[in-house]
Amino acid sequence: MSRSPLYERVESVLAGDIADGSLPTEAQLPPEDGLVERFKVSRTTVRKAIQNLVDRGLVEVRRGKGTFVTQPKITQELTELTGFVEDMQALGRTPTARVLDKRIVAADEAVAHHLALAPGTLVVRLRRVRLADGVAMSFDETYLPRDLGDKVAADDLEAEPVFALLENKYGTPLIEAEYKLEAAAANPTAAEALQVPAGSPIFLIERTSYTTGNRPVDYERLHYRGDLIRFVTRLARRPSASMQR
Repeated sequence: MSRSPLYERVESVLAGDIADGSLPTEAQLPPEDGLVERFKVSRTTVRKAIQNLVDRGLVEVRRGKGTFVTQPKITQELTELTGFVEDMQALGRTPTARVLDKRIVAADEAVAHHLALAPGTLVVRLRRVRLADGVAMSFDETYLPRDLGDKVAADDLEAEPVFALLENKYGTPLIEAEYKLEAAAANPTAAEALQVPAGSPIFLIERTSYTTGNRPVDYERLHYRGDLIRFVTRLARRPSASMQR
């Protein structure tokens, strides 16, 4: 006989129902009374099991409506410089891309700063939607210096990742990148690309990638759907002065 707490057994069964599709995304869980009857446990046990499922991101409680199965979030580690295709393949997802726009634009102050160019310098801007298993995850704006951008823009960007093109076709190794990540609301352009309402929560990432000689060659504004992804990292603590003595 299992010695695990009753709430863990309830949680495990419900999580299994979600995993095998018996409770698909957006399905409503049975009401509390129904779960009490099904599992022959107390309301306290059911509530604890549901809270654990909420904490795991498997379900959400919608006030006045009930408890619903959520779209599972992708967990992406921020531990090294990788592109979307590499990230999704590592997670067992199928990455695809849809190109929205390729054009030459004048670099505004922010773009110019990140690419170490004078404001107004012409650069190549790429706009793409990145999908995992057919679901739009990110709206990407990529800015490249003209010498590289003109070449990259001529390639099939729905089949070839920009990072792979830079490194494998155009001899531009990517050494490191600077990330800036913040919570934001989707502007109308990003919202339309991601097919979500304007103002929806997103992660806005600014990423500047550098090649040899500390030369910036790729500046991106990545708009990730906040309801579909979360980012994790692992940090080492610097030894204190007293421990170094």
